[in-house]
Amino acid sequence: MNLRSQTQSTGQDAGAELAVVPDAVRWIELSDQPISVDAAFAWAADPACGAVSLFVGTVRDHAEGRTGVTKLTYEAYEAQAMARMHQVADDVFERWPDVQRLAILHRVGDVSLTEPAVIVAAAAAHRPEVFDAARDAIDLVKATVPLWKQEHHDGGVDWGTCAHALPGGRDFDHR
Repeated sequence: MNLRSQTQSTGQDAGAELAVVPDAVRWIELSDQPISVDAAFAWAADPACGAVSLFVGTVRDHAEGRTGVTKLTYEAYEAQAMARMHQVADDVFERWPDVQRLAILHRVGDVSLTEPAVIVAAAAAHRPEVFDAARDAIDLVKATVPLWKQEHHDGGVDWGTCAHALPGGRDFDHR
């Protein structure tokens, strides 16, 4: 299951593909295939932008109260997850109008240790905006996008324990 509709080669490395993005300022994707940091950077880098900030969330070997984590399995309510990720991008572009490009890429399915589970890339002319925009985007994704993870660990397989409350003052509708 690849949730990308169309792809084009980035020319960066043999396995890297980019989703064809109609407005060319956002790349929103859920994928059961590995997501590429190189592809995200190559897409976000723009001659008008002097700063690109990448956040890469990877699978670590432990979780709250759990040791020996070997992998995570992500599930998503796909239609709502995609809608919410677009709403996150809308919010970021509204709050930081200097941001020129924003990518929000998230894996579904099995993700092994040290592999990227989520990538956020923000690009703008200057660094303060991209740091703030990338931080806000990942925080909003974690708080509002309907994604769930199962942790495979030395004690078995259990759902993740880190539920988050919605951030105050931001009401996301059900587009």
